[in-house]
Amino acid sequence: MTPPISSDSGHLLLMVRDLFDNAVLWWGLAACGVAQLSKLAVEFVAHGRWRPEVLFETGGMPSSHSALMTGTAAGVGWYQGYQDPLFALAAAVAFVVLYDASGVRRAAGETAARVNALVQGRERPNDVGGTLWEHPLKENVGHTRLEVLVGSLIGPLVALPGLALVGSPLHLVSLLNHGVSAAG
Repeated sequence: MTPPISSDSGHLLLMVRDLFDNAVLWWGLAACGVAQLSKLAVEFVAHGRWRPEVLFETGGMPSSHSALMTGTAAGVGWYQGYQDPLFALAAAVAFVVLYDASGVRRAAGETAARVNALVQGRERPNDVGGTLWEHPLKENVGHTRLEVLVGSLIGPLVALPGLALVGSPLHLVSLLNHGVSAAG
């Protein structure tokens, strides 16, 4: 990775280039994407139905938030060293997200399910504006510990090989350009 360029340097294109050269960010996002895409397969295998909507839903197996955080934290450790305080910070933030996903967010989903069950079959209460409550609360907002565990394993399993073998998107484009020019 190249050293950062300050925003006052006036080199917006160089800053955008640096963003695309941030391999840790992109492989963390790739881990998140792999986890989110795998929800399609899990939905099909576990429930026998093809539901592309799961790509845009929170909750479920595996946790894509966990994959994002552990992949990014592992990438920070890969680049900075696992003894570096920046890795410690990334790992601590990841642990907070993992705990929150299986704790607070899961409890919020369970509470939403109970509230939805209370209003089912009854006249729904009016809100402050006087309109009827027409949309039930979202129930699938958190994760089980197993969903978090699987997501947290996907993160480093995607990010670390990507960092070691490919690098950043700019590096990949450079490799592809050299391959095309060598073949042509």
